[in-house]
Amino acid sequence: MTQEREKCIFCRIYDGKEPTDSLYQDDLYMVFPDIKPAAEHHYLVITKQHIPNAKHLKSAEDQVIVSDLVRIGKQVLQERGGNLSDAIFGFHWPPFNSISHLHLHVISPANRLSFISRAIFRPDSWWFVTPEYVSSRL
Repeated sequence: MTQEREKCIFCRIYDGKEPTDSLYQDDLYMVFPDIKPAAEHHYLVITKQHIPNAKHLKSAEDQVIVSDLVRIGKQVLQERGGNLSDAIFGFHWPPFNSISHLHLHVISPANRLSFISRAIFRPDSWWFVTPEYVSSRL
């Protein structure tokens, strides 16, 4: 394990070195519940590869990562009984991120978010962006 992976909490979770309730895992991605959920369904979809944040996605090839994160997030949300038509998908935009490892927030139902959560997870704000925004930069 590299020193970078050893220091990163999400790398450690993916590698099974930190406990979590894994909802999905394959050779490239993992999904688990957010430890401070903003809604009944609040999941994080992470990459196995340590990518610091969405700003580090720069090439057309990175579009596959964004698409996979969204596809897997939708799949897990549906499997867990969440409502895709009342969901938010997004990334915290640096410097407004607390964990330096790419992760997609999947949140539902969006209509039940608290006032504070609506501000924190407001799509296309300076601090929280949609997958579509990230894709448009590639």
